[in-house]
Amino acid sequence: MARQDARVLKGFRDYLPDDMILRQRLTDIFRTVFERHGFEPIDTPTLEYLDVLTGKAGENEKLMYHFEDHGGRRVGLRYDLTVPLARFVAMHENDIVMPFKRYHIAPVWRAEKPQRGRFREFIQCDADIVGSSSMLADAEGISVLADAIRAVGLPQAVISINHRKLLEAMARLAGVPEDQAGEVFRAVDKLDKIGTDGVQQELVKTGVTEESASQVLALVTEQGEPEGLLDRAARRLADIDGGAQAVQELRDLARHLDDLGVDRRSWKIDLALARGIDYYTGPVCEAKVESPRVGSVAGAGRYDGLIGNFLGRDIPATGVSLGFERILEVVREYNLLDVPSAVADAFMVYLPETITHASRIVRDLRETGLRIDQSIMDNRGIGSQLKTADRRGIPLAIIPGTEELDRNEVSLKNLRSGEQIQVAIPSLADTIREMANAAQQPR
Repeated sequence: MARQDARVLKGFRDYLPDDMILRQRLTDIFRTVFERHGFEPIDTPTLEYLDVLTGKAGENEKLMYHFEDHGGRRVGLRYDLTVPLARFVAMHENDIVMPFKRYHIAPVWRAEKPQRGRFREFIQCDADIVGSSSMLADAEGISVLADAIRAVGLPQAVISINHRKLLEAMARLAGVPEDQAGEVFRAVDKLDKIGTDGVQQELVKTGVTEESASQVLALVTEQGEPEGLLDRAARRLADIDGGAQAVQELRDLARHLDDLGVDRRSWKIDLALARGIDYYTGPVCEAKVESPRVGSVAGAGRYDGLIGNFLGRDIPATGVSLGFERILEVVREYNLLDVPSAVADAFMVYLPETITHASRIVRDLRETGLRIDQSIMDNRGIGSQLKTADRRGIPLAIIPGTEELDRNEVSLKNLRSGEQIQVAIPSLADTIREMANAAQQPR
């Protein structure tokens, strides 16, 4: 038989069992946080009509995988979960209750350059509130973001908050024409990567004057406590359309964050935060981990106009997106979660003379909720089976010897320490639970 090369597309990955155990643990944590805040799960197709996905998300659309299917339809793989949500709400408006709080944990695809923490197929974890223009909805989203980050052991994350209309008003104050506001967003969004000189050059390249570019940078890089920054912004932007409203909305948002108990040390007002996605219309935020210093791990924003693309009228919406892959990389590298090295709590050794009795014990243990891996190695000795179980990371092995079973007992071996004890079968489940909790080794 001719041998075929086994290979995976660049930017795509296989996941080994230990990878999937950690990924599922992280997913479970995020799902628990979302549901604790009252968000409900949905799912949408991986493929959408191309026109559904285009004209809404700016730079991300350039990375979309799209093609013509066998029916001659132009289709695309979803590149985020927000645009599909907008289509979902338009189609199911009569089936959902507003305000609608949904979460969605699913893969998306972008044809970008693979690098650490950035792949062409990756998981997004989104939680959105549709149908509320209240800043309490935005605060709830940021509260979810803060809780999720803390739940995976990243307490040093700082959430930067700004307002797209505030940034737009500052651009107009600096003399930038309204039709160039989008260029300002995109340039300022690169401030951390290319610095002030780089942003200045980017702005000038797009047609913004040197003087206006300098003034924009002076405004957005101002530092200070939330109250002081917003007070100064209010004075400067009092006569700029949209400026006063943006400042007031940020004041309301800050008050609601305090009411929800979001730690003041975990967030700040950052006038340079832009977020490059075109459909944002109000408050935006981004969470960055400063210790360890790994950069952005989550983002959020209000997008009141996106759903209107499908309905012909605006429906307010706001949402957060957790950077699942980036967070997972940090959790793994710094060993932030105690994750078991195997799924099974214990391994039942195969012995020909006791297989019938051992299988009944396995069934009874499974019915108590324990995860028992029954050996199917009917041609291997006990020592070989124990080595295999240990290599797989299973912490305990049950050895159903004839003499032990005659006494209504089995041997239970700790594969980490080598300790072996005799356990009465009626108390076996409780003993396994106790020993498995002690023996499982986090990665």
